[in-house]
Amino acid sequence: MSISIELLEEHRMFDGWQQRYRHFSSSLQCSMTFSIYLPPPRDDSPPPVVYWLSGLTCNDENFTTKSGAQRIAAELGIVLVMPDTSPRGDDVANDEGYDLGQGAGFYLNATQSPWAAHFRMYDYLIDELPLLVQEHFNISDRQSIMGHSMGGHGALMLALRNPQRFRSASAFAPIVNPCQVPWGRKAFTAYLGADESQWLQYDSCHLLSSLPSEQETFPILVDQGDSDQFLADQLQPAKLAELARQRGWPLQLRVQPGYDHSYYTIASFVEDHLRFHAARLF
Repeated sequence: MSISIELLEEHRMFDGWQQRYRHFSSSLQCSMTFSIYLPPPRDDSPPPVVYWLSGLTCNDENFTTKSGAQRIAAELGIVLVMPDTSPRGDDVANDEGYDLGQGAGFYLNATQSPWAAHFRMYDYLIDELPLLVQEHFNISDRQSIMGHSMGGHGALMLALRNPQRFRSASAFAPIVNPCQVPWGRKAFTAYLGADESQWLQYDSCHLLSSLPSEQETFPILVDQGDSDQFLADQLQPAKLAELARQRGWPLQLRVQPGYDHSYYTIASFVEDHLRFHAARLF
């Protein structure tokens, strides 16, 4: 069944198009927006896609306006897809805290009331949105994924749970072990309940350590600023890097001196990430 999408805005950019759309999501039972950058055509072959997942308090526009990624995507011939970070709307449950509710979906399928009615971001990102993009845009089936903070958690978790889907994954300042840090424990308790065994399916450290030894690997790139105020208590990417080292998984953790948790850091290194993905997508 065809799903209609409504064009909200469109801008010419580096000979491609930056667009924003709205559609009704059957997974989330609300209207959703997503942004997409379409690079100028290079030849007749459909371009590959890199999905970007943003962090807490963000929506689909933060990356499009702050990262500067479109210039490199245009050069490389990569489509960028930027979904929102959660369901939205007056009928969607919310919380006064910035780290729960709207803008803080954590890319999971909630099982607890009142969140379960709408907060099914995992299904939305793995099933619904890719099919929608495939239907309405000329793209190939080659995909990679990246994200920042909560979105870094989402990108790594989605890739590790679906290793056949993504050619590569990368993250800026990701929450790699949400079961063990305050942001993750608060969100997982609310969305998934008190049974911590139900949390593990969304924890990248657990997922990497539990993948079968014969699992075909895909490369991961992580950039982390050493002046990030959340590094010690919320992020701890060295945990994932050590698990990857033990397993012989191709993960590169780059600690960037003086960089923080902001989009200034993302803008500084997003070119590296897109070239990293392009090497696996073409």
